[in-house]
Amino acid sequence: MKKTAIVYGSSSGTTEGVAKLIAGKLGIPANCVFDVSKFTTQQAEDFEVLILGTSTWGDGELQDDWYDGINTLKSAKLSGKLIALFGCGDSSAYSSTFCDGMGQIYEDLQGSGCNFIGEVSTDGYSFDSSRAVVDGKFVGAALDEMNEPDQTDARLQAWIDSFKDKLQ
Repeated sequence: MKKTAIVYGSSSGTTEGVAKLIAGKLGIPANCVFDVSKFTTQQAEDFEVLILGTSTWGDGELQDDWYDGINTLKSAKLSGKLIALFGCGDSSAYSSTFCDGMGQIYEDLQGSGCNFIGEVSTDGYSFDSSRAVVDGKFVGAALDEMNEPDQTDARLQAWIDSFKDKLQ
């Protein structure tokens, strides 16, 4: 398997928990799962695949640690790297900004030379709008641990299955 890191920003622990769940599903060791606030440019360059996760706060903002984390990634050489995204949001209370944080990471890394993998159909989701929807699909795994935690496992598995062959 290609050298893969999972990098998350988590204020309440939800996104961290999802990151660890993904690591378990992919067999990624704990020392390759990073809090974005402690992730360095050198580490970003050392991995072939980056799986990046954030929650969305307020009216569509990134999780706080990601503001510096985006700058770290932008300063890294990402050309040719595979990047998969996952985001946690609240499709009920924040239906008009559902998983916008994931969309912001996607937008910020456009033009870096990376290759995004793991887009997801919006079928089966209830929300009004999202920056994370591009060309009718989510740019990554959109998760709602507040209202639909019973769907997380199946959504993650389908997302992983969509790109797992690219990790070989």
